[in-house]
Amino acid sequence: MRILDRYLAGTVIGGTLLALAVLLPLLGFFLLSEEMDQVGVAGYRFVDALMVMGLSLPRYAYQIFPIATLIGALVGLGTLASRSELVAMRAAGVSVARIVGSGLLGGLVLAALAVVVGELIAPVAEQRGMELRRTALSGDVAQQTPYGFWAVDEGAYVNIREIESGASIKDIYIYQADSSADTLVATHAEGARYVDGQWVLEGISRSRVGPEGVKVERVPSSGWSSMLDPGLLRLVVVDPQMLPAWGLWRYIRFMTLNQQDATAYEVVFWGKVVHPLLTLSMVLVSVPILLVSARSRGIGSRIFAGILAGILYYLVSRTFTYLALLFNLSPLASALAPPLLFIAAATLLLRRVG
Repeated sequence: MRILDRYLAGTVIGGTLLALAVLLPLLGFFLLSEEMDQVGVAGYRFVDALMVMGLSLPRYAYQIFPIATLIGALVGLGTLASRSELVAMRAAGVSVARIVGSGLLGGLVLAALAVVVGELIAPVAEQRGMELRRTALSGDVAQQTPYGFWAVDEGAYVNIREIESGASIKDIYIYQADSSADTLVATHAEGARYVDGQWVLEGISRSRVGPEGVKVERVPSSGWSSMLDPGLLRLVVVDPQMLPAWGLWRYIRFMTLNQQDATAYEVVFWGKVVHPLLTLSMVLVSVPILLVSARSRGIGSRIFAGILAGILYYLVSRTFTYLALLFNLSPLASALAPPLLFIAAATLLLRRVG
């Protein structure tokens, strides 16, 4: 029976890898077409567009992994069904539960592969692609937004206009109220470097606004104790979808300590945690679809069924995400709801065919 388990698990894995081999080039084509709009601007070349597209593909591979798993399981196991191999297995006494369990073994391997891609490869590749695009278009590696990066840091409001790297920042504004002296302190620094576990501000201009008026002082350099270390800055300047789960968890803790709303990051974090369960649920969904009519479905109809189920998954997951953000629902519950609904639907179908 171990040979049969490996055979079914390998079929699911092979079908999924085949589905990824078809889907990723299509995604790459669309990504490259978007990048082509920037080719010719400043120093952005076609080669740069190709590299950015290639570095973006791991993130999209991670996002479509559940859908690719569903399509791959339908194609792989469907091929066995079209050759009446599944019928022969059941006639030989192999239960539906055994077929499902063998398919889930392949799903476990695929879920582990998805975690490696999503947590180790995609974040690094995506950030490298962003740096490459930014360098080619602007000629430097500064990470800028129209109004800079804002954060609440132990009661102080911090605005960083330019992040050259995690350990080097420029054009920093720090606003803090001194309740003991009934004054407002506004500090501007031309730059800052992270040295020996602490920021060193340079070119400081500090204004104190109080009952007696405004006092301005200038200091060449000074230490600045802040929760914003270089590692955290490297995380917060990118889209949360591009961050690994550990990076999201670290930033959530930072926002919670500073009494900021971290719901959007929590939704993404729990979505990454639940991602392996979603991959497994797709394998579970594929089995009853095949067993309902094992011989009559062609490969085209199986792929179509997989695409429809993938669209349904996307709509359901986005719905729960928006509900969590709009009505302050539990991010964990909103992340768990889609795979649990798919598992429940698959279980009901399996009971009908079992």
